[in-house]
Amino acid sequence: MKKLLSLFCAVIALSGCSALSESSLFGGSECESKMARDFMEHAEDRVFFAYDSSAISPDSAEILDTQVKWLKKHENVNVVVQGYCDERGTREYNLALGERRANAVKQFLVSQGVAADRVSTISYGKERPAVLGSNEAAWAQNRRAVTVIKAGN
Repeated sequence: MKKLLSLFCAVIALSGCSALSESSLFGGSECESKMARDFMEHAEDRVFFAYDSSAISPDSAEILDTQVKWLKKHENVNVVVQGYCDERGTREYNLALGERRANAVKQFLVSQGVAADRVSTISYGKERPAVLGSNEAAWAQNRRAVTVIKAGN
C-alpha cells in the first residue's frame, strides 16, 4: 500500500497543475500558488489612481495590457480586482471609491476580451493601506487596484 501511495504522489508531483491535483488533493492551493507566481513574473499586478479618481490613466492601461495578455494565455484562471483608497475621506466614501476603482479595472479587462465572469471585484476602501503615512507619497501608493489570482481556480 505504501508503494502504491508513493507512486501516486510521484505521479501527481510530476503532473504539475492537473485537474486531479488541483481539485482533489490540494484544494487548488498548489496550482494557485504556481499561477500567482507566474502572473507576478509576467504581468504587473497593480495600477494607481489620481486623488478622488477611478479613471484609468495611460500608464495604468499599459500595465493592464500585461494582465490582459496573461489572462488570455491562461483562460482557466479567474481573478479578483481589489480596490483601495488613501486614508482621507470617510469609510463609506472610500469603500465606494475603491469599488469604482476595482470596477474600472474590471471593465478595462473585459473591454480587451477577458470574459466578465472571470473577473470579480472587492473594495477594501482605506482599511488596508500598502504604505503607512499621512503624506502624498504614502497616499499615492494606497490609491490603487490590485489584481490577484482567485482561490479555487
